[in-house]
Amino acid sequence: MLFDFDKIPHDQAYKLCVASVVPRPVAWVVSQDRDGVVNAAPYSFFNVFSDNPVVVAIGCAARKPGTPKDTLANIEATGQFVVNLVSAATVEAMNITAVDFPPGVSEITEAGLTAVPSARVAVPRIAESPIALECEIFQFVPTRGHTIVLGRVLAMDIRDDCVLDAAKYYVDTPKLDLVGRMHGRGWYARTTDRIEVPRMSEAEWAAKKATR
Repeated sequence: MLFDFDKIPHDQAYKLCVASVVPRPVAWVVSQDRDGVVNAAPYSFFNVFSDNPVVVAIGCAARKPGTPKDTLANIEATGQFVVNLVSAATVEAMNITAVDFPPGVSEITEAGLTAVPSARVAVPRIAESPIALECEIFQFVPTRGHTIVLGRVLAMDIRDDCVLDAAKYYVDTPKLDLVGRMHGRGWYARTTDRIEVPRMSEAEWAAKKATR
């Protein structure tokens, strides 16, 4: 069935996208305002889009027209943020930080998390997260429904026991036990169910095709 996005309401196009483009990694974004007040919130419109420089993108929706959410307002104010990745062990805490708390309430405190200093930015990272990407703003791309935040990654903190070989930059990806966002309001997927499909050269594909 064809859905023409020029002919359906944008909220229905959103439903189709989030139910189909899965799983999506979750950016657990820590930001702070100019007074140092820290905010933490998850975003599943997120991925990495460049390697030189390393650039990540986050789609931040407005709280209401003309009023940005705290995350976007903080990034606009300070130019810095930290993307923490969500493991199965932290998914419940991440969900708590998604609650729409009133001003002055710390999501990190409510979720029982620990904020620790970052290396390259003033914004703290979440200690319980196995991965933290310290970012500075690269570019803002406004759309009608979201502001796409492009962040240049300055440093990455990886939990020590998830680094196989620091000299070779090998990460024990399965040990990270990350989760991805699925459809609906509360569905997530573990990354423990994997399949291996090795890449082939043209010669390998020709040889394989010849045996069919």
